[in-house]
Amino acid sequence: MVVSVRSWLANEGGKHLVLMLWLGANALLFVKTFLLYSTGQQYHYLYQMLGLGLCISRASASVLNLNCSLVLLPMCRSLLTFVRGTHTVSSRKTRRLLDKSKTFHVACGVAICIFSVVHVSAHLVNVINFSAGYSEDFPALNLARHKGEDPKLIILTTIPGVTGLLLVLILFLMFSSSSYCIRISNYEIFWYTHNLFIVFYIILMVHMVGGALKYQTNIEAHPPGCIRVNQSSGEQQQEELEQREEGEQRCREDAQFQAHCPQTWIWVSGPLCLYCAERLFRYIRSSEPVTIVTVNRHPCDVVELRMLKKNFRARPGQYVVLNCPGVSSFENHPFTLTVCPTESKETFGIHLRVVGDWTERFTQLLLPEPKINFEVLPVVQQRRYPKIYVDGPFGSPSEEVFNYDVSVCVAGGIGVTPFACVLHALLDGWKGFRLQRLYFVWICRELQSFCWFAELMVALHRKLWQENRPDYFNLKLYVSRPDSLQSMFDEKYQPLASRLVVGRPKWKLLLKEIGRTNQHKKVGVFCCGPKGISRTLHRLCNSGVSTGATFEFNKESFS
Repeated sequence: MVVSVRSWLANEGGKHLVLMLWLGANALLFVKTFLLYSTGQQYHYLYQMLGLGLCISRASASVLNLNCSLVLLPMCRSLLTFVRGTHTVSSRKTRRLLDKSKTFHVACGVAICIFSVVHVSAHLVNVINFSAGYSEDFPALNLARHKGEDPKLIILTTIPGVTGLLLVLILFLMFSSSSYCIRISNYEIFWYTHNLFIVFYIILMVHMVGGALKYQTNIEAHPPGCIRVNQSSGEQQQEELEQREEGEQRCREDAQFQAHCPQTWIWVSGPLCLYCAERLFRYIRSSEPVTIVTVNRHPCDVVELRMLKKNFRARPGQYVVLNCPGVSSFENHPFTLTVCPTESKETFGIHLRVVGDWTERFTQLLLPEPKINFEVLPVVQQRRYPKIYVDGPFGSPSEEVFNYDVSVCVAGGIGVTPFACVLHALLDGWKGFRLQRLYFVWICRELQSFCWFAELMVALHRKLWQENRPDYFNLKLYVSRPDSLQSMFDEKYQPLASRLVVGRPKWKLLLKEIGRTNQHKKVGVFCCGPKGISRTLHRLCNSGVSTGATFEFNKESFS
């Protein structure tokens, strides 16, 4: 498939520019530090003892400092949401880059793991060289206590060695538990190990305290390689002095060495304080439990939850993080808002599909199985809901639906939730947005899944027809397993029946049709669903499938 330069730049240009700047910063920092330790006069004797291991270990340490400071910033969700919501400060291109914050976090994490391997490998070579190249001339430069000391003993009896082992262990646990299969099968393992980052940063700032590597402080009085009269034979000294200008290479005093002051805290203290301040803010904001107003069970194992929280404000497309101590005190799960609070309605809602252990246990607490029937007096029983806490709201790509002239929302199954909130906003008469036309495509395996928001779609359809804007909302429904096409569409759902197609969308033809209808416009394509659908749409948006419009692809992804 041919890639259109214009479409590729619209979708990938900003992301790849940030990637190149990040790679360039890492490369520049690595090369600069490498050259400093290989050619710097203050490291002359240390370089003679350790060789390239010194340069590689310090260069990789500089890259680690950079990435350990950057990796925290994409996880400041409240800060990113604030920046996204400040439209006067951030352009749409900037806001679209914020959608890649999770990807940038992963990239920084991978860089930390890679350069940690390089850093550890180089220091293992350094420890061997410290033992084998023990210097009798410069005792202060040595890390080993005597020549030929066991390298393992050096590692286990020095602060940099012990802290380095702990850092490697913590990093291994964090990295291995971040895999997709572990996060899906046992989220608590991921949560516990990832929160070891607090211990990781504390140890990281202590790592350099031992002063394993030292630099020369008196270069002017003792130029590197100068002749020390008290340690050279008379003939050798005379011969060398004849070849060089007298006094240029003569040592006026012995070399003096000093350990580096720890500098890691300079790199990480700012982002770490920012992240801790945000977590404190989020903890205070989510400390009060919400009030559950209603709980409804829908077909295909979907539960709708309506809640009330004081001073809660949200925009369509945003999501919240839910915590239920009755299920797990530490597990927090993101859910897109399907209903936002308005001036007339303060409640907000989510739809969740019962898939996995957490949602199953949460649903059992919300809708417990009825007890054995027995005759009781007619007493009104009030349902008791579990205590839940809500953190958020947080920004997501779906917020941008209203910032295009034309938007295409593509949902797969329960991925319809961010767009349901958009439909609710249109139905409630939200004003002040740019959107002039909305294409809504929803693909489901089972026909009954459309019942989740059937009444909403019908109500919006009728409202727009009454306002004489029938082309504003273009609805297409696809069902891949049509077991009983007549089971849902009774008389009140007739507007949906004419828009139902059996099978899967022909994406290329669909986008071409949209492009012809919206010539010379930027069309926002928003996808929330299976990876297969998102990959296909992403590829088509980059290919310039229509010469009349530019499609900007936006994928829903929780950070």
